[in-house]
Amino acid sequence: MSADAENPACKDAAWRRRYPLRPFIAASAAVVRDGRVLLAARGQAPMRGIYTLPGGQVEVGETLAEAALRELHEEVGVVAEVVANLDPLEVIERDADGAVMFHFVIHPHAARWRSGEPTTGPEALDLRWVTPDEARDLPTTRGLHGVIAQALAVFGGER
Repeated sequence: MSADAENPACKDAAWRRRYPLRPFIAASAAVVRDGRVLLAARGQAPMRGIYTLPGGQVEVGETLAEAALRELHEEVGVVAEVVANLDPLEVIERDADGAVMFHFVIHPHAARWRSGEPTTGPEALDLRWVTPDEARDLPTTRGLHGVIAQALAVFGGER
């Protein structure tokens, strides 16, 4: 048994994702409603309190779009319809010695809101429907503004 497996801290998801053997694959949903995109302030480490899209890790046997919609509903109680895949983002963070501490490949999707009002919970401290200008005033994850622009472009002038 590895030392990590014996470490009680390894039960914490954030700990298990440190120094990965391979990238973690995640999916998210840029849900558009009335020309605004839904952002969630992360409720857990890493980056607690930073605004991003609802999303999370892809589970074995589910598509990227299925993962994005599942995470959206689990985290904030919203139901949406995926209408487009957006450009993937890579998050690679290294420690002071250059070793890869985190490596995520995130596949965002443009999605149309269908039902449910966003509800905060353990994974979302705050939820906001924002315009691109409003998003610029918030602390956000790297690359989020580009994803918001792509999602809104998919919908054009649709309200």
